[in-house]
Amino acid sequence: MATAVYAGTFDPVTFGHLDIIGRSAQVFERLIVATTHSHSKNPLFSLEERVDLLRRSVAGMPGEIEVRSFSGLLVDFARTVDASVLVRGLRAAGDFDYEFQMAMMNRALAPEIETSFFVTNPRYMFVSSSLIREIAAAGGPLDEFVTPLVRDAIISRLG
Repeated sequence: MATAVYAGTFDPVTFGHLDIIGRSAQVFERLIVATTHSHSKNPLFSLEERVDLLRRSVAGMPGEIEVRSFSGLLVDFARTVDASVLVRGLRAAGDFDYEFQMAMMNRALAPEIETSFFVTNPRYMFVSSSLIREIAAAGGPLDEFVTPLVRDAIISRLG
């Protein structure tokens, strides 16, 4: 069995992310959930806050799951943790084009590291962190999309 890395900004972590984490943790011996600096101009949570929310969100999930932050290229991080697989989630057909391009680039940079795609549970196919931030900013309900822990952190942040 292999060590895998599931990377993202997770700003915030959603039930869709947790679905991919839970399922991939059952496939791989060790799963490292890795978050990095947000590319969005105004991230909702700092890197440290996202690591904390992720750690608390995956606590108690079956499997060997670690949460870490990283900077730089994902394939370089994967090498430092001896990961041989990158996990990516696919929500809809539109995700595939981008994810396929990223997988090919990662293969060019690190041919020894494979990419494994997990199709998201249909229940979460339309959920994205950016949509959650928009719903939250408008005062909309979040319970179907994020855990109570994350919901409370979002509400606290947005005041």
